[in-house]
Amino acid sequence: METALSRPFTHPLARRRFLAIAAAAAGLSLLPHRLLRAEGVPVRVWRGVALGADASLTIAHPDPAEADRLIALSLAEVERLERVFSLYRPDSALRRLNRDGRLDSPPADLVRLLSEAAAFGRATGGAFDPTVQPLWQLYAGHFERANADPAGPPESAIRAARALVDVRALRVEPDRIAFAAGGMAVTLNGIAQGYVTDRVSERLKAEGMDNVLVDMGELRALGHHPSGRPWAVGLADPANFDLADPDRSTETVGLADGAMATSGGYGTRFDAAGRFTHLFDPASGACAAQWLAVTVQAPDATTADALSTALSVVPADRVPGILAAYPGVTARFTHPDGRILRLPA
Repeated sequence: METALSRPFTHPLARRRFLAIAAAAAGLSLLPHRLLRAEGVPVRVWRGVALGADASLTIAHPDPAEADRLIALSLAEVERLERVFSLYRPDSALRRLNRDGRLDSPPADLVRLLSEAAAFGRATGGAFDPTVQPLWQLYAGHFERANADPAGPPESAIRAARALVDVRALRVEPDRIAFAAGGMAVTLNGIAQGYVTDRVSERLKAEGMDNVLVDMGELRALGHHPSGRPWAVGLADPANFDLADPDRSTETVGLADGAMATSGGYGTRFDAAGRFTHLFDPASGACAAQWLAVTVQAPDATTADALSTALSVVPADRVPGILAAYPGVTARFTHPDGRILRLPA
């Protein structure tokens, strides 16, 4: 999905970007607060950034002022959740947890999401693990150094970081979250975008909206496109992904009353060759490379986000068993040679 970068990973806001609204197919253009018409229906579109990822809201509503109010309501919810989940805001609850090793009186959303993350960890046999942050810190730190060894961090350093990865050593209670060992840290980059997408979707649904496409790093559709057809979503080509043009797509799929997320190493590379990416196998500490991309469709974005991450690192023979636990979920796997595997078949 990605051409070779001219330089290795250099800053923490690099973020995977695999799903794009296919503007031509949807009859829309993604511009901040622009009033458009999709086959006669007024549509309000906002585009910006949430949790370090490209984000957008597309709302079909006959009253532009009311559409703007709904966008403002949604963005207030995003801002509230960024104060909880962001790894890059020094005042976020997650940053304070990682800094201090414990967090008393944690926000309810952090308790909820970490509990859900632990449940996905159990369901995937440990393939989904939010405590992989020490591995991120190790690889990012290694490749940010001048003259970094292109073979990656030393095995001894990987083993040391891997010893800090275990979601079972994360204690999550309503009044306190704590790590069982010093040096542990959490990242929610494999699930938080989906969670924020779901919370925004719920706010809009409570306001009576049913023709909305929410993209807060992952996608969720409430209802259909105003024309009555599914929303059109473009899938990037994982073999030729270009960070300079991340919304370029080679395939379009329909999405209605559901969610979609994609994981692939091409979006965040630590090295110019692309051998080392943000997708870590918690069991080994190595970077996963068996698939170019994994796209999951699910009823909600939290599930799609978490499973697209987990399925990127599990052996292929374990995938059917994991999917069997999630009715209504489908997955699309892109092999390194370009072949596509769809499960359930």
